[in-house]
Amino acid sequence: MHSMIRGALGVSGVLAALAALSTGCVNGDEPADSTGKPGPKPASRPSSHRGLGEILVGDSAVTGSKATANKKVPYQRTYSDGALYASVTGYRSMLYGSAGLEAVYDDVLAVGTSGAASGDVVTTIDPAAQRAAFDALGDRQGAAVAIDAESGKLLALVSTPSYDPSAFSGQQLVDAKAWKAAQSDERSPMLNRALKQTAAPGGTFNVLVAATALEEGLYATVDETTSSPLTYVLPATVTRMTGASPQCENAPIREALRYSCVNVFTKMAADLGASRLRSMAESLGFNDETLRVPEVVSESSYPQGHITPAETALTGIGSGTVTATPLEMARVTAAVANGGRLVTTQLVERIVKADGSTEEPKVLGGQVRQVISRRTAEGLRSALRTAASDVRAQGPDGTQSETGGKTGWVTDGQGGYSTAWFTAFADGASGRPISVTVCAEGLPSSAGESNGTEQAVAVAQKILASVS
Repeated sequence: MHSMIRGALGVSGVLAALAALSTGCVNGDEPADSTGKPGPKPASRPSSHRGLGEILVGDSAVTGSKATANKKVPYQRTYSDGALYASVTGYRSMLYGSAGLEAVYDDVLAVGTSGAASGDVVTTIDPAAQRAAFDALGDRQGAAVAIDAESGKLLALVSTPSYDPSAFSGQQLVDAKAWKAAQSDERSPMLNRALKQTAAPGGTFNVLVAATALEEGLYATVDETTSSPLTYVLPATVTRMTGASPQCENAPIREALRYSCVNVFTKMAADLGASRLRSMAESLGFNDETLRVPEVVSESSYPQGHITPAETALTGIGSGTVTATPLEMARVTAAVANGGRLVTTQLVERIVKADGSTEEPKVLGGQVRQVISRRTAEGLRSALRTAASDVRAQGPDGTQSETGGKTGWVTDGQGGYSTAWFTAFADGASGRPISVTVCAEGLPSSAGESNGTEQAVAVAQKILASVS
């Protein structure tokens, strides 16, 4: 693990303050900033407000609306920093309907018979964390998720490459051309990779396997020596799994996480069996098609039904038919960071009604659940700190927060490309644990695992620095 993340040490942890939201097409009643451009609108909506309801980030609107000549659709949606927040807001188009929060809260945001919407939607997103994730991912294909592990609030939700929803919010020829271009783009900018795309999670799934081994008593502590030959042959096959380091032979969980020992985790998974691993995975949110944030999240999966011991072994390294969204892996890490408690993940803080009253969103997915014991969680927190001992998140005040995390590297096998994962936690400025997962796709396999995963680590480090 050290060799994988050492290159991230050169990444600065101090982030510049979030710049004022850029303008696009906005309402004319917004105050000007120091450049003379309209600035973000405040969260409180005046009773005279007309037009579409707003979506707010950090108590400032990132949406707006302008009057049209269309009586059926009297207002057109506008967006500030549309590409930055597209994975949060979704889109609202006069021609193509709506998606994301725009669709989920259409009853709140749409214009009623009075000419005004019934309210605004205030999100949980931290603008500094969102900007850090977006800028760090750049033009890569990938996603980043940050969660306040104690409250379940989503602090960052980014998918790249992104799109500007204002480009096709109207009904002109230019809107149709922009929509067609976005839909036909082979890089799928309109796919919300953070919520909608599943992939093999690779070594990040080791965390769940280790949690199962501790909970089931296969090993008493993260420092107990495992029974793991350096080269492990998958059951009833000739497939050999050899640890990347001599330290992987009989490595305890702490060292196995540190060195990404495939021999340890494939054997551990085979020893546990698919049933126990599936039970743990499902308690953490796998095989759940009902997950909402409140937007629908694609189902992460652990194989159901009968699978062979060899197939079970491969799930131990997040391979085989195991798939996960970046959101799901962030939830797994959040549970570890939060003493074993899994909190419902949420993107919406509150609804602000036209009369100024507020309404809390419905809690989706049930109450807080203790999915692993506090003892197991504390052991894994300690082990993950060892695994990511080279990573520190330095906040704006110069203080450093110790980080725990695990990388993953999944080779496509076709086209010479791979996917790098990093899932991590750190304590934020308030002392609350923050969970972050980054998935960077389309990296050249020739770059090698160490260099490839450094890119995902660097993104996570910048996000954690923005909230630490």
